[in-house]
Amino acid sequence: MYDFDFFVIGAGSGGVRASRMASTYGARVAICEDYRVGGTCVIRGCVPKKLFVYASEYSSHFSDSKGFGWSGGEQTFDWPALIAAKDKEIDRLNGLYIQTLNNHNVEVIQARGRLLDAHTIELTSAEGTRTVTADKILIATGGWPQMPDIPGIEHAITSNEAFHLEQLPKKLAIVGGGYIAVEFAGIFNGMGVNTHLLYRGEQILRGFDQDMADKLNEEMGKKGVDVRVRTNVTEIVKTDEGLLLTLTDGSTMAVDAVMYATGRVPNTKGMGLEEVGVTLTANGAVVVDEQFKTSVENVFAVGDVTGKIQLTPVAIREGAALAATQFNDTPTLVDYENIPTAVFSQPSIGTIGLTEAEAVEKFGDDLKVFRSEYRSMKFTLSGRPERSLMKMIVQKSTDLVVGVHMIGPDSAEIAQGIAIAMKCGATKAQFDATVALHPSSAEEFVLMK
Repeated sequence: MYDFDFFVIGAGSGGVRASRMASTYGARVAICEDYRVGGTCVIRGCVPKKLFVYASEYSSHFSDSKGFGWSGGEQTFDWPALIAAKDKEIDRLNGLYIQTLNNHNVEVIQARGRLLDAHTIELTSAEGTRTVTADKILIATGGWPQMPDIPGIEHAITSNEAFHLEQLPKKLAIVGGGYIAVEFAGIFNGMGVNTHLLYRGEQILRGFDQDMADKLNEEMGKKGVDVRVRTNVTEIVKTDEGLLLTLTDGSTMAVDAVMYATGRVPNTKGMGLEEVGVTLTANGAVVVDEQFKTSVENVFAVGDVTGKIQLTPVAIREGAALAATQFNDTPTLVDYENIPTAVFSQPSIGTIGLTEAEAVEKFGDDLKVFRSEYRSMKFTLSGRPERSLMKMIVQKSTDLVVGVHMIGPDSAEIAQGIAIAMKCGATKAQFDATVALHPSSAEEFVLMK
């Protein structure tokens, strides 16, 4: 007899959903977490990041308001006040997650979990070490920021530490070109920080639609972010004034802080996975089948730790599907087609389906591409030079909409609605037949010719 029917290591989005649902289906469930309940998204990811985005946008809002007749004294920004307000909200959410698990009879254990064998978990906490056993085990430990091995890297921070800086730097370099890098570039720039984005690749946002990446680069430049592609840092030296970065072209840059956003790796180190026979990829991702089963029959994994689509709603879907399959006799698969994503850059990006490059690779010349670039009505009076871009990719032979991309205000909100239509197999003709909601940005998607 095992101590539990189901034991989850990692109380992030996927682990919390899986444990809660399994308990609802009648399983005896426990979950362990060595930090705080809620995972990357709630504690040091999506939620605090979005709060920071909101905070940083006010500088532009104050400026825009003058064009609409508003006037007043100069606004000042209080970084410690934002940190305190953010911490209070994260504390509240952490408490709600714990309460939800308790309400669903899931035992929450504050400890670090490590597998000793296929059914035994070693739990280490401030109180000491103990072991528990379980019939089925889920690995849901998410990802962790990775940093390059260069001289002085110990002086750099990641997104984890960016949420807890004691003071706002006056000058900051962000190394990386993915969504985390561009989001934090917008955040710090909006808060008045002299912000530089350094990326070793040809263009930021690799993997996103090229037009969206190009447009974001352009618009970030208008806002004052110094974006440098084909540029990397080779050394970081701490000085009396701050940090001195040596760049790949031999030049140097003096900054107060340097933040690395150069990707995330699965958080599997020191968990005993390989020792018990769980197959991992070269970068530590847990290899799973379509039902999230690892190479060890009773051990499963969901979310970022599998190295697949690293999105909170995906981890939640995977956790729910696993619980239904294993504890409710309802085999459930996750559909990864047309998953909407957003980049909370400034301006923001919303995207669903294939990029133009992916569509060309899949369909060749059996495509029509529609674009609409315009200036948001909100910026006509404010004088802000920002322009939005929308793009729709259609397979000619079927008229199916296979990709939709937008950069501009409210992109995420608009993309969610269009994702529903694409999930239903919407065609370009059906978009055309839909009456426009005027005046709105979203109407551009039903007016493209």
